[in-house]
Amino acid sequence: MLARQSRAIVSHAWPILIAQLASMGMMVIDTVLLGHHGTVDLAAVAVGGGIYIAVVFALVGILQAVAPTVAHHVGAGRDGEVAGALQQTVWLALALSLPGMLLLWFPDPILALSTIEPAVEEKLRAYLRILACGMPAALLYRTFYSFCNALRQPRPMMLISLGNTLLHGGLAWTLVTGGFGVFGEPLGAIGCGISNMLVNWFGCGLAALWVARSPGLARFRPFADWQAPRWTTMRELLRLGLPMGFSNFVEITSFTLIALFVAQLGATAVAGHRIVANLAALCYMLPLALAIATLAQVGQAAGARDWPRARASIGAGLLLAGGLSTALGVLLWLAAGPLVVAYSSDPAVRAVALALIGYIALYQFFDAVQTIAAYALRGYKVTFAPMLVHTAAFWGVGLFGGWWLAFKGSQPMGVEGFWLASLASLVVAALLIGGILWRTLRARGDGDTA
Repeated sequence: MLARQSRAIVSHAWPILIAQLASMGMMVIDTVLLGHHGTVDLAAVAVGGGIYIAVVFALVGILQAVAPTVAHHVGAGRDGEVAGALQQTVWLALALSLPGMLLLWFPDPILALSTIEPAVEEKLRAYLRILACGMPAALLYRTFYSFCNALRQPRPMMLISLGNTLLHGGLAWTLVTGGFGVFGEPLGAIGCGISNMLVNWFGCGLAALWVARSPGLARFRPFADWQAPRWTTMRELLRLGLPMGFSNFVEITSFTLIALFVAQLGATAVAGHRIVANLAALCYMLPLALAIATLAQVGQAAGARDWPRARASIGAGLLLAGGLSTALGVLLWLAAGPLVVAYSSDPAVRAVALALIGYIALYQFFDAVQTIAAYALRGYKVTFAPMLVHTAAFWGVGLFGGWWLAFKGSQPMGVEGFWLASLASLVVAALLIGGILWRTLRARGDGDTA
């Protein structure tokens, strides 16, 4: 059974991985374009992008409750309830887009956490306000994305993600550089923001069209007999989704908000951190893809009360993610020099980035284990306890511990202190969430149907 579940996870995960890498490719494009355009623009997008990602993925985490909900319905043979779960999540996405837009339009409470150079802050605020205009599209797209993955239909979303990245590459280059003067003045960070916003709406439209017209989803009739908001369904989505969203927020901010604190060290430190953060995010796409596929397998098995199949899926996910992520860490270490050169032409920025890459090479295994364990628990609809672990590990050990190592230790480490603490936080998370998963598995023995 382990081999069969491994094949199923790999078959499901590779289109997700390509889709995730394509989405991350948009960030890489921004970083590379701005790395050769100007350090101030790169620093503005480094900080602004961190804020945007933290806000979006906190809200997306809530909406991801549609995945275990739909997976359980399918596993239990309740096909008639699948469309209602999607429609209620769409209503929730629209409701959540308003506070998301306000946070991006008025980021003052977040920016007050650190001192930012005036030139960087000016570009950062304009960049965030442009991204705010694409917030509803971003949340709706991720709703459709989670829905399709729960039904093990990832390939169309992969194609949409690839198309989005290609479109963004051409549009962002044109706006950032001015297209050799043919298309007006270079817009730098502002051009990246405009391109991201437009591509979000384009991708959302394509995803909605596919969900509505797909033959593979026709039996679920996703948009038929459209429901008004229903509090009972919405309450269950929020019960699952709020801890998931907060876990996402904690995990992302423990890494991305480092840029706010590092901003005190100057634009060079922020830009070097941005490069390494990009590489870390790219590496994370591998265990994340395997974790999303594992969640779908575990959720459908749990819905059918097939506990042996659920455990086999978890074992396969852990083996695949742990082994592949370890190999990826080794490759990252060996290719550190050429990767950094590709990102920036500034020798000082390169030096900062090279000093940090070893940390993300080391933590790949632990990141893979905690990610698979957390998503497997989501497949069981267990979300609150992992949220507590993430909060203690990523904010307590990672963010606060990193701040102390960076600025307050007997020998302040600067930006390296944050990355050392991040490594420690992932070790703690892997151990504690792995323990919760182990207890959950023991509570659901072969004869347990509770």
